Amino acid sequence: MPELPEVHALVSDLRSRLIGRTVARLDVVAFAALKTYDPPVSALDGLTITGVERHGKYLDIVAGDVHLVIHLARAGWLRWREKAPLATVRRGAGPLAARLVLDDGTGFDLTEAGTKKSLAIHVVRDPQDVERVATLGPDPLDATFTEDVLAGILTAAGRSQIKGVLRDQRLIAGIGNAYSDEILHVAKMSPFKPASMPPDDIHTLYEAIQSTLRDAVARSEGLAASELKGEKKSNLRVHGRNGQPCPVCGDTVRQVIYTDSTFQYCPTCQTGGKPLADRVLSRLLK
Repeated sequence: MPELPEVHALVSDLRSRLIGRTVARLDVVAFAALKTYDPPVSALDGLTITGVERHGKYLDIVAGDVHLVIHLARAGWLRWREKAPLATVRRGAGPLAARLVLDDGTGFDLTEAGTKKSLAIHVVRDPQDVERVATLGPDPLDATFTEDVLAGILTAAGRSQIKGVLRDQRLIAGIGNAYSDEILHVAKMSPFKPASMPPDDIHTLYEAIQSTLRDAVARSEGLAASELKGEKKSNLRVHGRNGQPCPVCGDTVRQVIYTDSTFQYCPTCQTGGKPLADRVLSRLLK
């Protein structure tokens, strides 16, 4: 799933390609991906793109007084297209969800792999008209996201597990499964640690959030969309590396499996050497 650093890089890349260009049309191929009807998709036709912004993990392409707001979800991606498409797209044709066509035929395709389709496209007059944008928590890279702000979020979350708090977009915008794993590894904290924690731990977590996200943004800056997935995967410390050695201590990275997701951690660095309970695996072993 693209998270804050990848969406940040997509915004930078798309700004250089889109601003000042004119939209010819937006072809929606996967009808279920379109979440709005007013204004219609055709409202984008003929408008000049004036901005590309980010709201958490949401892309916001501004054309006139219309916003094209996109959430790539777990398996969605954006592929830039240098040439005009050879044929008109057909609904239900493979992974293609939508196609933005500019006045010279270039543009980008929105694709989504797999059978579980969650990619979301909104055509709105204000990004705040998208409910999940309107309810986003503070952006962790914004200057207003201070250590005191984080402390308030954690105190309010109480005994909730810190892994879930970091992923909750209503509390902190932009951090998903992968970077929450990475942040907690840097902070040397268990994913199951309660959110309410002493000031020294809050400081450690705040520094881990800032360094992890800013380092990832710096690495992805200037990369094209086609390069971002590989860059992210090659620089992850624990996420997606179950069974591999921890790059810090050499212990074996372990994972916990949920119904529809997993997370990874290092026992030595994060849990005092103790493996965390994996309820799904435990049921299988009974």
